Amino acid sequence: EQHGPHLATGVDIILGTAVAHETAKRLAAGGQPVVVTPCVWTGLAEHHMAFGGTVTLEFESFSAVLRGIVRSASRHGFRKVMLLNGHGGNAEAIAVCATEFAVEFGIKVAGGTYWHVVPEVIGPLLERQAGLMHACEAETSMIMHLRPESVRTERLPEAFGPMSTRVEGQPPGLAQRRSFKALSPTGVIGDARTATAEKGAKLLAAIAAKMAEVLSNPKLWA
Repeated sequence: EQHGPHLATGVDIILGTAVAHETAKRLAAGGQPVVVTPCVWTGLAEHHMAFGGTVTLEFESFSAVLRGIVRSASRHGFRKVMLLNGHGGNAEAIAVCATEFAVEFGIKVAGGTYWHVVPEVIGPLLERQAGLMHACEAETSMIMHLRPESVRTERLPEAFGPMSTRVEGQPPGLAQRRSFKALSPTGVIGDARTATAEKGAKLLAAIAAKMAEVLSNPKLWA
């Protein structure tokens, strides 16, 4: 889906895949066997449909794809599955699916959005944001590190927006989806103007290291 005037539509695919691979490398280095599947490239993005280039699914379609993948893994003997999410619109769906699949297939299934799982390592590396947002300082920095040729640097002066998707008086626990175009004319939540590739490399390394630590916890899978 859209990622502002300066980034391509595949940001969540690129970043989610990079976090998964870097986390897996650290798990494998610690002696834990791990398999990373290809990224499920589309999900729930209705809130971005006012911008061009967006592809979205209904929850039923999205959950059916994930169910098929987890079912296949369980039939091949996998007993622990992590649904690693890199798109904000999927967050609630991933939590529901993890619970349903664990019951349905009788295996351990965890699910989470990487910046929600390890927020404590992201904020300290940013200058203008408390955490990862959308097409923001964090995402733009990591894309500058991973795919610098895809960044329209000449559009960075426009790449900023509100610091939250919630309206004034809306508490964090109250969900209401709004069109991103109504929230931010640029499609950006946060401020990408201070993004750098160096910052992106540090973010990716910190996120992957902490994710590996979290997933290595035996109590998580007990």
